[in-house]
Amino acid sequence: MENLKKNLQTVNKDLKALSKKVDKMIVAVGKLEKPKAAKKPKAKVVKIQPVKKAVAKKVAVKKPAAKKPVKLIAADTVFGFIKRYRKGVDVSTLMEKTGFNKRKIYDNVKILKKQGKIKTAGKGVYVKA
Repeated sequence: MENLKKNLQTVNKDLKALSKKVDKMIVAVGKLEKPKAAKKPKAKVVKIQPVKKAVAKKVAVKKPAAKKPVKLIAADTVFGFIKRYRKGVDVSTLMEKTGFNKRKIYDNVKILKKQGKIKTAGKGVYVKA
């Protein structure tokens, strides 16, 4: 009974310490957030300038569009794990590594077989073609 009481007191003490830490973190996050002050638009003085004759315009060189990161589809993920194992990999290992269920593994294996990327080394064991 005394041991239980000591354990409960220890847990209570730890909870209080964690509570203090959480309060400090809330204050720190509050300081990071800067409130946006409402800005009043300032009146700009517009000067009228005489119109100049247009000289030869420079042609703007267009930059190529930035490449978007490639999203891996499930078949690419499965193929990535299959090609890591030279002797082949079974379905249960693929399920562990990818987190996919058995149905999804089999569907993606079928797709990869049609594409000719993998082949069957045995029942439920697949290797890179």
